[in-house]
Amino acid sequence: MSSKKAAAKGVKSEYIIKAPPYFGERVIGLTFTDEPSKLLNRTTKVSLYTLTDDPTKQYLLVKFQIVRVTGNTAETIFYGHEYDREYLKSLLRRGSSRIDGFYDVETADGYRLRVQCTVFTQKRARSGKKTAIRHIMNNVVKAESKRLELGQLAQEMVLGKTASDIYNELKKILIPRHVGVVKSKVLSKPQQIAATKEAAATEAMNAT
Repeated sequence: MSSKKAAAKGVKSEYIIKAPPYFGERVIGLTFTDEPSKLLNRTTKVSLYTLTDDPTKQYLLVKFQIVRVTGNTAETIFYGHEYDREYLKSLLRRGSSRIDGFYDVETADGYRLRVQCTVFTQKRARSGKKTAIRHIMNNVVKAESKRLELGQLAQEMVLGKTASDIYNELKKILIPRHVGVVKSKVLSKPQQIAATKEAAATEAMNAT
């Protein structure tokens, strides 16, 4: 039975969900629908372990959003990430400080994101040091987002490059115990991406 006939009868077909090219186009899930356009904007979340085969990365969850359907493949973009809550709690030690920073940034290709960076110190930090730490996190995250496109920024945040850059700057004032970009989410897409949503839905239907 063809996909069009299946849709007409309300029969759901199977679609493979793939990560974007900057995460290796790995298969990250399966979904079912009777109409491909219904898949657009659906999200799915997988551990970084699924993307890298590194079992030590199970604590980090990456979120993707379906933006295009070609044949029986649902293509995605990075839509955010977060540390597992229990892992994040395990990083806090008595007598140390947790410093959080929340920053709204825009990538070179026009995506707006909210990014949370967190630093865990060896010892309790005074208010002046906390202010300096937040200032460094802000500068690093905004500078990187300004020069990188969404896929590049996603890789650097998820794979640890951004945290490493923050750590290297922080070493000038203290040696942190842990630095992480613990959460991010896409707030809005570029105008041209949003404008082609209807066209993408039409193409999805025609491809079946």
